[in-house]
Amino acid sequence: MFNLESYPYIEEQVLSRIEDLKNRKLSMDDPTAYKFILGSIDLTTLEGSDNRQTVLNLCKKAIEFKNEKKQIPSPAAVCVYPPFVATAKEALAGTNIQVASVAGAFPAGQSPIEIKLAEIKYAIQQGADEIDMVISRGKFLEGNYQEVFDEISAIRKVCANVHLKVILETGELKTIQNIYKASQIAMAAGADFIKTSTGKISVNATPEAFLVMMDAVKRHYAETGKMVGIKAAGGISDPETAMLYLKMLDAILGKQWMTPQYFRFGASRLANKVFDKIK
Repeated sequence: MFNLESYPYIEEQVLSRIEDLKNRKLSMDDPTAYKFILGSIDLTTLEGSDNRQTVLNLCKKAIEFKNEKKQIPSPAAVCVYPPFVATAKEALAGTNIQVASVAGAFPAGQSPIEIKLAEIKYAIQQGADEIDMVISRGKFLEGNYQEVFDEISAIRKVCANVHLKVILETGELKTIQNIYKASQIAMAAGADFIKTSTGKISVNATPEAFLVMMDAVKRHYAETGKMVGIKAAGGISDPETAMLYLKMLDAILGKQWMTPQYFRFGASRLANKVFDKIK
C-alpha cells in the first residue's frame, strides 16, 4: 500500500531553485562530467520505421563510443521496442551495455493489464535486461491511484530479475503535485527507476518535473532507506541541457546517485554531441 504526501513547494519556488542551480559548480570537472553523461545514456530508437538494420546500426554506434585509452565509456544501454530485443542482445554480446525495452503498451499505456504483462514477458524472454513501462495516465488523472499502483505492482512481479523503469509522462500530469504523487506511487509499487517521459508528446523532460521527482526520490530514501534511480528522457539533445540536469542531480541527490546504476538520460541525439566534447 502507499500513503500520498503533498508536495511542500509551489511552482514559483521550484523555478527559483532551478535558477539558483544553473550557476552551481559541479563536484567534478567538465571532462569527467561529459564522460559520465555519455556513460549514463540509454541510446534509443523508438520509431515506427525501426527494423533489424536500424537496431544493428545503433548497437554498433554504442559499442564504438568506448575508448579505454581515453577512458571514454560506452552508453549504459540501448533501448528498443520488444521485437528488436533479441537482435540488440546478440549484437551487444560481450559488452557491458544493457538492453532496455519499452513494453506494456508504450507510449499510451492504453491496454488491459493482461496485454501489458504479456508484452513485458515477451521482452524479458527475448533477453531484455531492463523494462521501461509507462503508467496509465488516464487512470491517474481520474484519481484511480490504487489501480495505477496495482498495475505497476503486477509488472514489478513479472520483472522480478529485471530492472524496472516507470515512466510518469510528466507532460500529461500537468501539475507538480500530480508529478509528486505519481512518483510516490511508482516507488511504493517497486520501481527501480522513475522516468520523466516517453519522448512521444509535445512536453517531455523539463527541469521542473525532474526537480520534483528528485525531491520525491530523496524523501523516499529518507523514509525507507531504498535508493530509487531517476531518468530524464525526451528532448534532451545538447550537452548544455544535460549538464544542467547533472548539476541538479549533484545538488539534490548527491554523489550516491552519480552512477548509471541510479541515473540515466534517454536520448538518441545527445550521445554524439557529448562525445564531441571529450574525444
